Amino acid sequence: MKRWGLVPGSEIGVEESANRLSLLRSTASLARVYVEPTNTCNLDCRICMRNVWDEPPGMMSGQTFSRIMDGLSEFSPIPSLFFGGYGEPLAHPDILEMVASAKHSGSVVELITNGILLSEEVAKRLIELGLDRLWVSIDGATPESYADVRLGDALPQVIANLTRLKERRALSGADHPRLGIAFVAMHRNIADLPAVVRLGKRLGADQFSVSNVLPHTPELQEQILYAHSMFDGDFQPSQWAPVISLPRMDLNGTTIERLAAILKERNLLNIAGQTLEFGANTCPFIAKGSLSIRWDGAVSPCLPLMHTHPGYLGDNRRQSNSFSVGSIHQTSLAGLWNAPGYVDLRQRLQDFDFSPCTFCNSCEMAESNLEDCFGNVLPACGGCLWGQGFIQCP
Repeated sequence: MKRWGLVPGSEIGVEESANRLSLLRSTASLARVYVEPTNTCNLDCRICMRNVWDEPPGMMSGQTFSRIMDGLSEFSPIPSLFFGGYGEPLAHPDILEMVASAKHSGSVVELITNGILLSEEVAKRLIELGLDRLWVSIDGATPESYADVRLGDALPQVIANLTRLKERRALSGADHPRLGIAFVAMHRNIADLPAVVRLGKRLGADQFSVSNVLPHTPELQEQILYAHSMFDGDFQPSQWAPVISLPRMDLNGTTIERLAAILKERNLLNIAGQTLEFGANTCPFIAKGSLSIRWDGAVSPCLPLMHTHPGYLGDNRRQSNSFSVGSIHQTSLAGLWNAPGYVDLRQRLQDFDFSPCTFCNSCEMAESNLEDCFGNVLPACGGCLWGQGFIQCP
């Protein structure tokens, strides 16, 4: 109960479905901390927001990371820690010491990488340190398709590095780190997804995270796979939606096309008693009980709010301005988490009472996240593609 924040005095949400009640994680419970060791990278991918932002490069200092580790110790149970953000964690010269410190604290630790810097020595140390999960970004199944997105002919090297990791893990008798594959889906590479899954399984992956691309440019906007869904309204399950109850069946070329047609007509599918959820108007970072810490110690509610960057809703440019609840250097992690303003913000994010900028997109307020027509001010999250289920992070 403590792990899920079900403690006296905390408020939780309850969602009702046909035959069950679902309890939402309490917004008072910190369960995961995203840490950005650096916002620099050894690649220059066409899909990366670093191509279009005006942010200074930086490396997290030892002092900043020590403040984070001191802060984690203030929580019980201790939150998990995810090394990621908008750079390459393995490019930080002290990343292995950071992983060691996080594991020594008792935290579950994950790290995402492009896999290029996963040398034999790094792989050996990650196994020895007990890294729980390694996520590797692979957006193409062939050197040509990989290079088309990542702008570097590095797939053979990534495969070799992961093969060596798998072999060394087997020789050591360890069951960690578990491997996950992250794939960013677009028109130009979606045909590669089945082959990427097969490749990942050969390399030992047991989890796959597929996200749509976040369009930072008009060219990327042409690559999105959710153009219809974005402007289909904030459709959520309700008493007005017809429910189509189906048995378990084979999902193949014969059935999937027909099931997609049912969904497109705004029906709800219930398969073997499980209703398919749409994931709209839900902040996934609040659902995970998480916060994000930028390389310089600024604390944000989520990864998208760590850095100011542009994006596109349809043909309209939208500026996402960074938002911080404070700095780890001025206030302890517990002090920031429990500050009344941040507590109130997390509740607003769970309720998600923001204007529907994603599909309305018809006034000047939709051009940024500074304010919306419901009276919300920065962060006004109605145009957030994470909050509408289009973009997701591991």
